Amino acid sequence: MKAIGYFHPLSIDHPDALLDIELPAPTIGPRDLLVRVHAVSVNPVDTKIRRGVTPEAGQAKVLGWDAVGVVEAVGQHVQHYGPGDRVYYAGSIARTGTNAELHAVDERIVGRAPVRLDDGQAAALPLTAITAWELLFERLGIREGGGAGERLLIVGGAGGVGSMLIQLARQLTQLEVIATASRPETREWCLDLGAHAVIDHTRPLAGELAAAGRAPVHYVASLTQTDQHYEQIIECLRPQGRLGLIDDPAVPLDVMKLKRKSISMHWELMFTRSLFETEDIDQQRLLLNRVADLVDERRLRTTLAEHLGTVNASNLRRAHALVESGKVRGKVVLEGF
Repeated sequence: MKAIGYFHPLSIDHPDALLDIELPAPTIGPRDLLVRVHAVSVNPVDTKIRRGVTPEAGQAKVLGWDAVGVVEAVGQHVQHYGPGDRVYYAGSIARTGTNAELHAVDERIVGRAPVRLDDGQAAALPLTAITAWELLFERLGIREGGGAGERLLIVGGAGGVGSMLIQLARQLTQLEVIATASRPETREWCLDLGAHAVIDHTRPLAGELAAAGRAPVHYVASLTQTDQHYEQIIECLRPQGRLGLIDDPAVPLDVMKLKRKSISMHWELMFTRSLFETEDIDQQRLLLNRVADLVDERRLRTTLAEHLGTVNASNLRRAHALVESGKVRGKVVLEGF
């Protein structure tokens, strides 16, 4: 089967950073689906692993987690899907990625693809939808329908996770949603997705919130550059507020600075359930099905912003470069082999 992988961690401008290769079809386990991949999207985790993880000697590493496709075969213990089902999912960081024509995935982290979206539009959603959902409802502890009289600040509102988080918070809670963005096009993107207000994260956050009459906030979802904004996040959070984050701070965060206000910190990694096969791993299947329902009800929309053509090494190198630039709105998608 066709696949795209790499043999050595290289900068994306190197021609061997990602290569077109041929691999045997994967073998599926008892809870696995064998999926013929139709479309994929690229996430920051793809670029981080490409730069920092060395494959086993002589072995190619295949990246990619978001995927939309059709089930071709199922393992003996699969309960929820059969051949011909159209599915979408974000995969497991512990397994081979989705940048391949065929992919094996545990059915417990797979959802039915939204009917209303085509393959490219649907491929933009899984990883960011799971991350945003878990961060909002499980880590920050906000209840569906709750949040009346409270404010949520989303640092990095125009990215993939931010684009889903704005929508989920507006559609499923009563929170006042403030996003950050620094360019006119990303500001408009956040407002169009439903943010009540947008502030500039290149300026002090506390001052921006105060000027907008939106301070203090009860919750902060810090999606990027948390180490750069940390002091300002603490300043703008109300006492007993909650901070959720997903990025990898370049310097250690001093948690003692949270003590005076009794601020709690919550990490979100959407791969945790699949990495540890937690007893609630099936929640990701149910979550993705709920998101598909909301999309089909026209309450959520795709966050696809860039479609770069077919899935091949050249186009994936372009996609990785775009993601690494830090200037992506929503998601970058590739479709077909």
